[in-house]
Parts: sequence; structure tokens; C-alpha cells
Amino acid sequence: MNYPEPPFPPDPQQPQGQPDPARARRRRVTRRQMIPTDSEGQAALIASLAKRAYPSVELFVLSLLCGAVLGLGYLLDSQAVLLLGILLAPLMTPWVGFLLAILTGSIRFLFETFMALLISAALVFLSGLMTGFAARIFLPLTLTDAFVHSRLWIPQLVVLAIGAITLIASFVRSEAKPFLPSVVIAYAFFLPLSAAGFGLGSGVEGIWPQGALVSLVHLALASLFGLLTLFALRLRPSLGGLILSGVMVLVIVATLAYLMGSGFPSRAEARIETPTNAAPLPSPTENLVAPPFVTSSPKPSSTPRVETVTPTEPTTPVPLTLNVTLPPTETPTITLTIEPTPVYGTVTSSEGGGAFLRDAPNGKFLATLENGAILEILPDVTEVNEVPWAHVIANKNGNRLEGWVIQSVLTYATPVPNWEPSPTPIFTPTEEITPAP
Repeated sequence: MNYPEPPFPPDPQQPQGQPDPARARRRRVTRRQMIPTDSEGQAALIASLAKRAYPSVELFVLSLLCGAVLGLGYLLDSQAVLLLGILLAPLMTPWVGFLLAILTGSIRFLFETFMALLISAALVFLSGLMTGFAARIFLPLTLTDAFVHSRLWIPQLVVLAIGAITLIASFVRSEAKPFLPSVVIAYAFFLPLSAAGFGLGSGVEGIWPQGALVSLVHLALASLFGLLTLFALRLRPSLGGLILSGVMVLVIVATLAYLMGSGFPSRAEARIETPTNAAPLPSPTENLVAPPFVTSSPKPSSTPRVETVTPTEPTTPVPLTLNVTLPPTETPTITLTIEPTPVYGTVTSSEGGGAFLRDAPNGKFLATLENGAILEILPDVTEVNEVPWAHVIANKNGNRLEGWVIQSVLTYATPVPNWEPSPTPIFTPTEEITPAP
């Protein structure tokens, strides 16, 4: 509710254009008095806030519409459609009512607001699930946005904390509807939840259940900052509310401590997805491969020869300049295979701070490659849905990973056209033969 600021007559002794310390002090006192300090005033304020935060049918209708548009945005991999879906999200005032119920210790109001939030979340999740089932027809797809929003990002957590504090403060101190901070909270709640439903429906690994865990982390973090903001606004809880608030804070902190690592794929998933049955990959600096071998037979028969015409008769004299046959020797023949010069490049993605490494073009997620990561680029290039994918070898946390990334996020240092290195001949040296006199 709004409390109009009382008019203050100008001070004739105060020079024009100079700040009045007394006037500024009176304004601060007036702002503090917007939150009543007596028990009756606080009870009336909390009752008014609870009435405004009570869930309505609009919450469920807009949640269903928001979830459908978000699912379409993930199907099209379009950030513009995802933004439209968030703008259609309902006001997150029932979440404020949920925090007020914790503060006051009202079990009935807590149950009503919690069930309203749960039904709203279920509608968003089911909408994403149905869109994911429809996406199976068009697979494989480039689902970059679905992977991005099913991961934890530090900037999003910071914005979420600011949005939670702003929403609680503006809702308590003003009767105007807080649209902008509500959009921030809906962005943090609904985007990863819809991505989780989409990943479960489409069957693409690496999206479900990571998106659901990220949404739960966002909810817990926003609730923690929301409760702290209510205490900072000097809303005094009842005895039951104080006990319930303490229990909820402990549960929220424990939930955050358990789930904070679920959305970061760079360490955990890179170790899980590392192929264990694959042959060790060669180092980029190993250009010479020299596999020695000895011919196994009852009697050594390794005979170096100069490729010429072999005499037809054993009794024919051996021409010194054409063909020489030496007695068998135990000396192994060494074959040197010189590989083409490798091509290296770096990850320079303009969005998300990196790129995803997959086991096949638009295939299973392996790891996240940050911007600046150095890769060995193999000459294979494959197009999926008119999107070129490059075959690369990466070094991630001491593990060598071979996979595919989108070609547009790579900047390669060796400018070879079409990434096809010039072929290098394979030499097989033989021993120099000295003919017998």
C-alpha cells in the first residue's frame, strides 16, 4: 500500500539549490514509517500482502501458454521465441505468498501457495514434454538453447538474487504490480524447467534431468534471498513462523549445497562421458610412427630386395646392377610413416562462453569447451541440417576427447582450404646392399 509523503514547507533560511539535511532526514523517517512497527499495523499489512499474493486462475492459464511458447522456442532453437514465452509468464506473486506463509507460520496458506506453484510448474514442464515428443520427428536438431538453459551459470545466479530482492521489496512497499522483477524470477524458474521437459520428451541426453535440478537450485536460491529481504524489511514473524523460517532456511541451504554442482558439465560430465574402451589418441607432436616387427617363421626369411625383375631360373647368374639376394638376416625392417601436419584452432563462440563437444554431429554431449581452448582439427567436415560440424580432438582436464563441434565457433590457426592437409608420402627405407665379389 502507498503512504503519501507529507508536504514539507520550504525553509526560508535554506539557500536555493542547496540540499537540506533536515528535509532528507524527514524523508528517510517517512520511508521507514511505510512499514508499521506495531503489531496491529504489521498484521494488517501482512493480511493485505497475502490477499494480493493469493493465486488465481490467471496463474494457471498463463503458465500453460508460457510453457507452450517456451517449448516451441526450444524446438526452433530461437532465443526470440523463448523471450516471448517469458514475457507471457504469469506474475510470480504466489511465490511471494509462499514466503509470507513461511514468515507467518500459516500452514494452510503455505499449502495453498505451494500447490499453486507446483501446478504452475507442472503445466510448464508438461508443455515442454509434449513439444519434446513432437521434436522426435525432426531429429537430429541443433538444440543449443536447451543445453544452455539446463546448466548453472554464475551471471544468472547473480541476476536471480537481484530479481528476488527487488520483487519482494517492491511488492511490500508498493501496491503496483512488479512486472519487471517478476519476469526475472519467471526466467529463472520456467526456462530450465521447460528445457527439462523438452529433453525428456525428445530423448536427447544431457538436458533431462539437469534442467529440473537447475530450476530447483534457482527456486531455493531465490527463496533464501526472499526470506532474508522480508526480515530486512522488519516484518516480524510469529513464533511458529520463526521456527518454520529457520527450518526452511536450513532445508534451502542443504538443497543448494547438494545441487549446486548439477548444472556444470565442464568437470563432472567430461569425466563421465570420456570413452573408456577407445584406443589412446596420438599426441599432436608424434609425427613419426615406427612399429618394428620381425618376420616369424621356422627359419628367418626377411630378405631385403631391390624391386626389379626376379630371375626365372635359380642357376642364372645374379646381375650386380639389377637384383641382389642376400642370405637371411635377423635385422628387423623398420617402416617410417610420416603423418600430415596437424591443424590447430581455438574456440571463439560469441554466445555462452564456449561450445559443446559431442560424440557425433549433433549427437551425444561429451563436454563443454570454453572460449580460448586449443583443439586439433581433423579434416572431416559433416553437415547436419545445413549446419557444418568439424571433427576435433580436445584436451579437457587431462583427458583427451575426440568429438564434433559446430564449425562456426572455431578459429583455426593453419589456414588450409577445406581443412584438407596435403598428403605426405610414406617411405619404406631398405638396407643398402653391397654385392659380393
